[in-house]
Amino acid sequence: MSRGKSNFIGTALLLAGVAALVLLERRYPLRHAVEPGARRLGRNLAVGALTALTVSAIERPIVSRVARMTEERNWGLVPRLGGAPALRTAIAVTLMDYTLYWWHVLLHRSPALWRTHEPHHLDRDLDASTAVRFHFLEFLASIPWRCAQIVAIGAGPRALMLWQKLTLAEVLFHHSNVRLPRHVERWLGSIVVTPRLHGLHHSIVREERDSNFSSGLTIWDRLHGTSCADFERDDVTIGLTSEVPGDRTLVGTLASPWFKKGRV
Repeated sequence: MSRGKSNFIGTALLLAGVAALVLLERRYPLRHAVEPGARRLGRNLAVGALTALTVSAIERPIVSRVARMTEERNWGLVPRLGGAPALRTAIAVTLMDYTLYWWHVLLHRSPALWRTHEPHHLDRDLDASTAVRFHFLEFLASIPWRCAQIVAIGAGPRALMLWQKLTLAEVLFHHSNVRLPRHVERWLGSIVVTPRLHGLHHSIVREERDSNFSSGLTIWDRLHGTSCADFERDDVTIGLTSEVPGDRTLVGTLASPWFKKGRV
């Protein structure tokens, strides 16, 4: 299969998945909307569009080149492990997910990095649109970390692309406002992050917000004592105590990293 055809199929599947999540959010909502309507959706999509442009223009060219160099020069851990190419790709994707966990921890624990991540948590609702509400400064700040991930792990272009696609799908899923049966979510949550688990990470309560940092596999939180696997909670209040009316505007959201200070 050609690369163009593969990309087309991947994009089509992603759009179909997003459409399915939006329909499920309407039919089986997990939480009641605090700020319903098109204004919030438009704001989130605008923030996401600006970040997407930043990724396309700056991040992707840099990390793609680093991934090609890493593969050509056999840098990193994975090329030294041997085994079938498929196995090495799987290991690289898993380690990319693990090191993304640590980047997320840093975003919450470093005051400077938190200011770039805070706009994501300022959303008072949590749904599929929140999955794209990341400030472009956060992605710019992540470029050195992403390059270090690729080089240290030895993730070539194939592993990088697969990890990016899987992470995007998982981020859209666990930010969604879809109510799953508790027994299904409890089982699924033992493997990957689910809407209830990530809802706790967006809680207004500091102790809950500083938990469930995993983006893909939930084993990382369990290994490092940051798991909060409470599947009985449907009453989580989403957002931050520092939120003010100005944060609810597009300009306020984009300006937040320059005017917000510290952590709350």
